[in-house]
Amino acid sequence: MSRYAHAPDHPGAGGGSPRTPGALVVPPGTTEHVPLPHGGGFDLLVDATATGGALGANRLTLGEGADGAGPHHHARSTELFHVLDGTVDFFLDGELVTVGRGGLVVVAPGTPHAFGAAAGDTADLLVVLAPGVDRFDYFRTLGRVQHGLEPFDSLLPQQDRYDVHFLDGADWRAARAAASGGVQRAKARRAP
Repeated sequence: MSRYAHAPDHPGAGGGSPRTPGALVVPPGTTEHVPLPHGGGFDLLVDATATGGALGANRLTLGEGADGAGPHHHARSTELFHVLDGTVDFFLDGELVTVGRGGLVVVAPGTPHAFGAAAGDTADLLVVLAPGVDRFDYFRTLGRVQHGLEPFDSLLPQQDRYDVHFLDGADWRAARAAASGGVQRAKARRAP
């Protein structure tokens, strides 16, 4: 593993003290926040440059029932999701799996996946990609796309750069709709 001799001086990349060789500290309040329109957002914790390519990490909060990412895969990296709070629907190689607070999901390179807050719930996730890819600009672009300031197609030429390879989302949308319908039916049965 590479030694983290020093961290770059920009928010979210481990800036701040202490700077100890072999360690990287990201002090509270030093990360960049990219807001999303559903009330959530990305907190950009550390990019690959700051870790010698070992990993990249962000914290993602999702509003009630909000999508986190549509179907995609990573060709080179493994992605780890730790559900810090709430409930998340993961679409893993065509199967919908719901994971609650404290759960962990690890997605191997090449595995199609998508995720979002479960219907009727919010979510808070720690997301780690290893080996890391410099993706802070990707998350900034996603924020602009979500706010309607930039078209999604602007990301298509960048798939190799960010190791995010987009896939058709029809099955994901159908699975989410079916899961959401089940939640609505369950709520209706509980209503007085």
